[in-house]
Amino acid sequence: MKRNSPRRVTIKDIALHAGVSKTAVSFAFNMPGRLSEVTTHKILRVARELGYTPNPIARSLNTRRTNALGIIVPQDIPDVLQNPFFPALMRGVGQVCKHEGMSLMIVPPMRGSVVDATYAALIDGCIISGLEPDDEAVHALKQRGVPFVMLDTDPPNGIAAVNIDDFEGARMAMQHLLDLGHRHIAIATFQSKTVRVEDYTGTIGHRFNGIRAALKTRRLSLKSPGIHMWECSCNVAGGIEIMARIMKQTPRPTAVLALADVIAYGVIEATRARGLRIPEDLSVIGFDDLDTSSLIQPTLTTVRQPIVEKGRRAAEMLMAMLHRSGEEHPLTEHVVLPVELMVRESTAPLHH
Repeated sequence: MKRNSPRRVTIKDIALHAGVSKTAVSFAFNMPGRLSEVTTHKILRVARELGYTPNPIARSLNTRRTNALGIIVPQDIPDVLQNPFFPALMRGVGQVCKHEGMSLMIVPPMRGSVVDATYAALIDGCIISGLEPDDEAVHALKQRGVPFVMLDTDPPNGIAAVNIDDFEGARMAMQHLLDLGHRHIAIATFQSKTVRVEDYTGTIGHRFNGIRAALKTRRLSLKSPGIHMWECSCNVAGGIEIMARIMKQTPRPTAVLALADVIAYGVIEATRARGLRIPEDLSVIGFDDLDTSSLIQPTLTTVRQPIVEKGRRAAEMLMAMLHRSGEEHPLTEHVVLPVELMVRESTAPLHH
């Protein structure tokens, strides 16, 4: 005789036992941010007691949601996690994910292609870091109808974005070195897609405009004899490698402006390896103010950008888009966060 299998617990059963609507039960599993914490916990507790186990694949098919946000990055995951900037950014995004009951997925290139990864990613919405608005991956997201927020770029109208005041940050950094008397300054920047500095756009373009503005106050420019620019990988190894070139200059620079803290770390390491002292022999200033920048010796003078807040604001904007899904006018806000100069031990007045 065939034994009847137990009846599967449904959302209706949970709603009945918890004394709430079926919609509330659906929110508890799919969009808990729309309910109070007390109500969500109550519904989930009743579901556990009844032995309810949602099928994530079936739920995705029914709701057309994966309950996952993505961060699209142009580097492989090991390279992403090597840069302390990204864990800080993900911490901010993660704060929102925790509140909304969402998971977080890093979306790196698939077989070297960001576009392929974008088409394959099972996400409800995403944050784009390190890409320009005309990138094919951005077009792929538009085709899929996936909401997105861009970081650190010049977005056209109609695209939501969170940026920092890159112009002011770089201006303050260069002005600080100039005010200390430095006139032989090496600028260490992360690599761009263009060859000529005049063609820089987005984040790097704004930073170099800020550098130009500061130099102009001393009747200097990027073409002045004592000002030199070098491109390198945006990591510690890049900073070490660039110092081999910088130290061959005659006369030798008295200061280095690194447009990322991780590059500055490499510069400091390579400078010490040559038996030189910081800041007595070389002043070094960074950009980001990563957690370790106030802990290394000497502590790093740098431009503080609110990395965690940047991630949080982008995720909040993304969730607002998801909540407004289907409305005629999508959110296309452009947010610019302020920066701050953190003067520490790695910079000092020039000793003639």
